[in-house]
Amino acid sequence: MDGKSLTEEYINLVQQYRDIYYEDYKKAKEKAKKSNARYKNKPVPFLYQPMFFTEKDVANFKEIGKILMSIANKVTDKYVYSPEYRKKFKYSKLLEELILVDQGYDINIPIGRFDLFYDGGDDFKFIEVNTDGSSGMNEDNIFANIMLSSKPIEEMQKRYNITYFELINSWVEESLNIYSRFKNKVEKPNIAIVDFKESGITAEFQAFREAYREKGYNAEIVDPRDLKYIDGKLYYGNMRIDMIYRRIVTVELMEKSEEIPDLIQAYKDGAVCVIGSLKSQIMHNKIIFKILHDGDTHKFLTEEEVDFIKKHIPYTEEFSVDKNIFEEVKKNKDKYIIKPMDSFASQGVHTGRDYTPKEWEKILEECWDKGYLFQQFIDPPTRPFILFDEDGNINVEDFKLNIGVYMYNEKFAGVYTRISRDNIIFGREGYYSIPSMLVR
Repeated sequence: MDGKSLTEEYINLVQQYRDIYYEDYKKAKEKAKKSNARYKNKPVPFLYQPMFFTEKDVANFKEIGKILMSIANKVTDKYVYSPEYRKKFKYSKLLEELILVDQGYDINIPIGRFDLFYDGGDDFKFIEVNTDGSSGMNEDNIFANIMLSSKPIEEMQKRYNITYFELINSWVEESLNIYSRFKNKVEKPNIAIVDFKESGITAEFQAFREAYREKGYNAEIVDPRDLKYIDGKLYYGNMRIDMIYRRIVTVELMEKSEEIPDLIQAYKDGAVCVIGSLKSQIMHNKIIFKILHDGDTHKFLTEEEVDFIKKHIPYTEEFSVDKNIFEEVKKNKDKYIIKPMDSFASQGVHTGRDYTPKEWEKILEECWDKGYLFQQFIDPPTRPFILFDEDGNINVEDFKLNIGVYMYNEKFAGVYTRISRDNIIFGREGYYSIPSMLVR
């Protein structure tokens, strides 16, 4: 039993009883439409099929996470203690200062989601590592619960134990666990889920806020511009804020740093516990893939960790300085992808094979020596998925897989699956969010 055979079994089942399952599909789609799985107040696209994982996959993800966290902690420590090593990251003076702040607890990456091209076994490649702003938990859990009550899954439940990865309450537990180790902790912290209102994922923030409240904590969704630092304490209105679940991506925090002086000063003073700290940016910035391939980095890693990087991290280099690099990427467009060093939602990412040679050259000229990286293109794995048309007919189509593996408090927490017809998933457009299910 593996994910592929389970997928085949599911598709055959739905095809066999198409009429029954089409009616069930319409009900499930309506549930998804009315649910809180929303982004920018629009429903997240839903498909009537889960992504199946087995205990072997979970074991793989735990091992991948263990090695990645070990590498991340060593790189972070090197950054903190070596001014020379810090230069590789080219961070601004303010960001460097904030990264070097003692966050007051004992973990560098409290929450993360590493995205993979994964189709089982050891043949996988990293796409990127997300730390600050890791998202998708709410929609996965909503869609998983809808699919668990669907007729085909109920039928498969007669042969298997099918569950999902609970991602909301488990993070609440782990974040409070981390807070309990904060050096300036209070007995019952007031909690702020913090992001800029124009960027935040309101529906997901609401799910986390309610989960904190159900645990008995005061919790609010807060724009960082509304935080005030008074007499050594951080406030939102009259509410003292003791713990922040940071959803602001660092690039936006830096861009708007002059708008949030109170939050920044409170963070520097250790007056509030910010989960996660700015140290998590070290692994979040896309330049990390280049730095992980540097010989200077390999010197303080184990042989196993270096082999892991060489096998699973796509070759990445800065798109600047040497014009031979420009010519190489231009002449071999199908081999490369171009991306900014620090962005989110796939902004500014281009895949050579998606353009004509003339279009590609124009993009390269616009990106040259402007903070971009070029990276080895990896063919995404694919898997078949069911699509119903308006008449209830079934089409089976191969989609490209993007598997996001969550780590909470350096432990495996669950999986987030997106599928797309395109080589790149742009923000929240052009893809389906697929509930991830564990089959025993």
